[in-house]
Amino acid sequence: MNAAALALVLLLQPSAARSAFGTARPAECGIGDGLRATNAWERAKEPNLRPYCDLLASGAAKLVGPGSGVLVSEVPEIADRADKLLPGRAAPCVLKGRAFLKLGKPAEALAALTEAKRRDDRALDDPVALLAWARANARTGRLAEAAAAYRAALPRTSALSAQERSSASFEAGMTVMAQGPAGIDAAIAMFRQARRDAQDAMQIASVAGLALALDRAGLREEAKAVLAERVRSDPRPLLSDPRVTDALTDAGVPHEADALLAIALEGYDAGLAKDGWRRYLEGEGGKGPWSDHAREHAGAAAPPKKPAPATKPPPEKKPAGPRRTAG
Repeated sequence: MNAAALALVLLLQPSAARSAFGTARPAECGIGDGLRATNAWERAKEPNLRPYCDLLASGAAKLVGPGSGVLVSEVPEIADRADKLLPGRAAPCVLKGRAFLKLGKPAEALAALTEAKRRDDRALDDPVALLAWARANARTGRLAEAAAAYRAALPRTSALSAQERSSASFEAGMTVMAQGPAGIDAAIAMFRQARRDAQDAMQIASVAGLALALDRAGLREEAKAVLAERVRSDPRPLLSDPRVTDALTDAGVPHEADALLAIALEGYDAGLAKDGWRRYLEGEGGKGPWSDHAREHAGAAAPPKKPAPATKPPPEKKPAGPRRTAG
């Protein structure tokens, strides 16, 4: 299938294939008849517009669908070719950023998406691009920026598939919760949304995330009820599913896997749950904002506070001797 035909297929697909571009094609490429009619004058001025748009469509298609992993490595070069045809446009940088994320290069993804924002301050308005921005920030340790991006993206995800929406909501909840108690109410709402949209392993992960957030918020009875309703067998196989581990990585909190597993195991095997909490404390979680919560579940005492440095007592005054009188 040539690039022009591939672009047409993408335009006609209502969901998965359309999400290759996101909910909208780059503005300069138009949609359907717009590319032939409303952009006719621009095409006359820019003879490279058609091949530019075809390259973007071809690259975007390689990021989605079965077997796309083999093709993703070609996308940065395709984006560079498009950039050379129409220099200075933001869309090739967005495409390159999304590809670098899939290739496990979050620093390069962040650089490409930052350049897209520099070229056009609306470059990341599309939810797919905005989610890529959130993930690139999260995976490079910029959790505050990632949380803000996730919050901005979630209201715009209605046109994405249920699977994409659930992953985005789950990741957002994990990122926001990792910032500490201040974000816990928002995280609970995000996990509730993820649970509604998710299926299979991601639904169990969303349920565990919701239970963990409720428990951390002090709503322990509700957390137990949430788990009892959905987790009736060993949750370990589902919570080790690659979709779950990838979502935690995208959220920038892979260490939270131990806390998710520990809370999910509490109604199944208390001993295994305590082991999970101890692993959490031995890793990065032991230095994070939820360490005291984990210690309580693990049955471990909080680390003792360092004693204040001893102060030397003031030197004792020697009693004055008898005063001599003149004789």
